[in-house]
Amino acid sequence: MMIHVTVNGQQRTVDVPDRTSLLSILRDDLGLTGTRFGCGQGECGACVVLVDDQPAPACVLTGEEVAGRSITTIEGLASGDTLHPVQQAFLEEDALQCGYCTSGMVMAAVALLRRIRQPTDDQIREALAPHLCRCGVYGRVVRAVRRAAG
Repeated sequence: MMIHVTVNGQQRTVDVPDRTSLLSILRDDLGLTGTRFGCGQGECGACVVLVDDQPAPACVLTGEEVAGRSITTIEGLASGDTLHPVQQAFLEEDALQCGYCTSGMVMAAVALLRRIRQPTDDQIREALAPHLCRCGVYGRVVRAVRRAAG
């Protein structure tokens, strides 16, 4: 099945079997490996990307569901060598440890800050609640989102 989708601002066409996950398309067909496979059920947040600027788990969405839509991955945030403000804030606040959950959390934080320019700590925690971090850097993540908002 031919799928046409815009990924990180570029129109892309892939030929994939029916019901292929967006995560597989991104990683296997397009070589965008920043989005991680976690639980495979859309519950852990590791695979979150932006679909039409809304956070969505790439592991449960299919190519058919995203055809014609706009996808932004972690690779699409930076501008050349300049990191996106959320990426920079995550580095400055040391809001990552093993890094496995980081791309999903960054994408959710970007979506939040596009909706609410100055979110409260409760709004940050609510937006990031679906994301599991086995290293427990949640406090640093909240500080990073606050820093990016500033």
